[in-house]
Amino acid sequence: MTLVDASSDLGRALDGLPGDLRGHVDLLRERVFDSVRNLPQFDLLLTELIGLARGCGAGTTVVALERTILYGRNPFAAIFRGSRFVSLDCSPASAEGRGAYNARLVDDPRFVDVAHDARRCTPEHLDAPDASADLVIVPNLVHHVRDQSGMFAEIHRVLRPGGRAYVFEPLLRELHQEPDDYVRYTPYGLTDALARVGLVPTAESRTGGPFSAIAYCWLQALQYVPESERPRLARWFHDEHLPELMRMDEAHRDNVVRKWTSFPTAFSVTCTKPA
Repeated sequence: MTLVDASSDLGRALDGLPGDLRGHVDLLRERVFDSVRNLPQFDLLLTELIGLARGCGAGTTVVALERTILYGRNPFAAIFRGSRFVSLDCSPASAEGRGAYNARLVDDPRFVDVAHDARRCTPEHLDAPDASADLVIVPNLVHHVRDQSGMFAEIHRVLRPGGRAYVFEPLLRELHQEPDDYVRYTPYGLTDALARVGLVPTAESRTGGPFSAIAYCWLQALQYVPESERPRLARWFHDEHLPELMRMDEAHRDNVVRKWTSFPTAFSVTCTKPA
């Protein structure tokens, strides 16, 4: 397995993309994932999805496991528009009450709508035939699934021999979309769980560090402050402290006190189904 302790390089990934798709990715960064200003860990997800899409041709079937009901539209279909894209909305029943409360985030002329196959199902019973997918992507979903082992077994089932699965997960998140928030895997735990269903891990990427973790927790803490005080504290943090924390995250990668220790904020694992 190749282990990459990497910050995302989205600028390089965007090179050569058509203008409309670059605008779409800019929208995702600015409004959907807020990675431009607050949550840079999601740039790893976008960088690697763009890289995966470059290797997918017209004959490639890509199956995405997501919570599409949150946005009302699939945010990743445009990235894979050169392939057959199947969006499996795995939103829990409790999401029905919340509905598409993030629809305003994709209500932007830069959003690229792409025709694709959209279905609703549960992650433990995917609406896809056996051995039908060349690539399965699971972006930011695993922690919202109660039966992770059942979902991983289903991913193995729908993958063709030689097919790949890509899973992106945060390590640091608040409890959200309660009560459907169940688990935080480490890279080692997720790798082990995928291997247990017969998938072979081939690559791992990590992003973030202890200083971006501080930034993330501060940004969450701001939401607990009364609205009248929030603008002043937000300006103080963004103008004086966030840039410095990001610089420190880049400069200080290794724990110099405790060995065998690291502090990524998010990671991904890629694996294959043996031929």
